[in-house]
Amino acid sequence: MSTAATEVEPGSLRQAVAGAGIGNTVEWYDFAVYGFLATYIAQKFFPSVDATTALLSTFAVFAVAFFMRPLGGFFFGPLGDRIGRKRVLAIVVVLMSLSTLGIGLVPSYESIGVAAPLLLVLLRCVQGFSAGGEYGSGACFLAEFAPTRHRGLVVAFLVWSVVVGFLLGSVTVTALEAVLSEDAMNDYGWRIPFLIAGVLGVVGLYIRLRLRDTPEFESLRDSGEVADSPLREAVRTAWRPILQIIGLVVVHNVGFYVVFTYLPTYFTKTLGFTKTDAFVSITVASVVALLLILPLAALSDRIGRKPLLIGGATGFAVFAYPLFALLNSGSLAAAIGAHAGLAALEAVFVSASLAAGAELFPTRVRSTGYSIGYNVSVAVFGGTAPYVATWLTDRTGNPVAPAYYVIVAAVVTLATVFTMRETSNRPLARGFGDPGAAAQHANHPKL
Repeated sequence: MSTAATEVEPGSLRQAVAGAGIGNTVEWYDFAVYGFLATYIAQKFFPSVDATTALLSTFAVFAVAFFMRPLGGFFFGPLGDRIGRKRVLAIVVVLMSLSTLGIGLVPSYESIGVAAPLLLVLLRCVQGFSAGGEYGSGACFLAEFAPTRHRGLVVAFLVWSVVVGFLLGSVTVTALEAVLSEDAMNDYGWRIPFLIAGVLGVVGLYIRLRLRDTPEFESLRDSGEVADSPLREAVRTAWRPILQIIGLVVVHNVGFYVVFTYLPTYFTKTLGFTKTDAFVSITVASVVALLLILPLAALSDRIGRKPLLIGGATGFAVFAYPLFALLNSGSLAAAIGAHAGLAALEAVFVSASLAAGAELFPTRVRSTGYSIGYNVSVAVFGGTAPYVATWLTDRTGNPVAPAYYVIVAAVVTLATVFTMRETSNRPLARGFGDPGAAAQHANHPKL
């Protein structure tokens, strides 16, 4: 049973949280601006089709990056278990920033023809490959630095920083739309947020290179217990928690990408509101999530992860349809309120889900198991959420149809949560054979 995390000095813990959080904000700013600029990208890279098909094509390219994430997870997860979490975090922020910068430099379809969407797909694939190493490595990094009694709060800074990244992307795009004319945005303005990624990437890399690796991994390395083949060991010994995390984060990802990526476009394309209205709504939703995530994460350290996980998933299952109906009521105030309500439900769930996922695995294969499970789930369910929601609305003619997708995701996750034991307030284990961990496991029965 490992105790290294409890001996970390407060200054080192703060540096770890800041390094992982700021770098993660940079990563997800890069990833988010694509969604916020979807309508401009559709015009520039898919100009020969009708507006709905062009938007579907744009969201399909958005989803392509997510299908690369399992490959990134299979590569970076085991790499993190072999060479350490810090080095992987430095590598992925460089890849993400360079690929995002590249999107801002790709000529349009009008200039180079079919090579334009092909280059866009290639760069999105690099983004997805990079993101496959970010969340798993980041969650493990913070979980292994955190004191046992505050692990939920510390790990929640990761998802909190994701919302900051999305909000930063939204603010950047909206500010440009406010100061530039429509023609200027269509001509060159849409590229600026992507170009900013180059500068942010340098900042993120600088911060992450200054971090030390986690006490948990350093202790494992110093004792010669680092796994020789983390992937093989994880598949052999951790297949059950890998399956559990796949199911656990289904509604985590569907909810997140519906709330923070799909709904801004839904506001303008389906509900007929202005881009300013959409910006106000996503800003309110983001602020609601930012205000709730950390206090709820601290609550999960007191009462356990499962009450928050069950509450969040049940909330989506029960309230997704009424909230989507409220979105379509015709009232801007009601639509913003519904958007904020969906963000609040997402905050309840994600406040506990990242820590719960990291706690499923021992240190030897934590990065591998977490990265594989999380990224398989996000590829199948998260990245496709904007596409599926747009497709459902178009094919059914029912603007509330995306709610059904959210409800199904919530039911899948809820069923998974009931297979899991409570994992809060337990020291992290080195391996599945750790007798101390087994004792802790026995002393904490299912809820």
